[in-house]
Amino acid sequence: MWCARFTESQLETLKELIRIQGEVGADLEGALEALDLARWDDLPEAELPWTLVADQAELQGISEADVIWDIAGRRKEDPAPRINPPVKRPAKRGAAGGRRKSTT
Repeated sequence: MWCARFTESQLETLKELIRIQGEVGADLEGALEALDLARWDDLPEAELPWTLVADQAELQGISEADVIWDIAGRRKEDPAPRINPPVKRPAKRGAAGGRRKSTT
């Protein structure tokens, strides 16, 4: 794997060079996509609410890494519907258990 930094004009030139090749196959299409995604690498680093993380870690008696793991795992989706366990019913009497004693 290699890594290179390009200016905006260099990125546009590379993309244009790929496009003028004519029919763009899967490899060149992937290269174009990678060049488009390359801009996202220049985003600033994420910032975490460290005071909140430290407070939660101390409150729960866990490490800050565990708090971050918990924060990262939060979802805004509704929980899955609860599935009720099957109801246990008494066993039916079999043919042998249902016989009556004769009175004669």
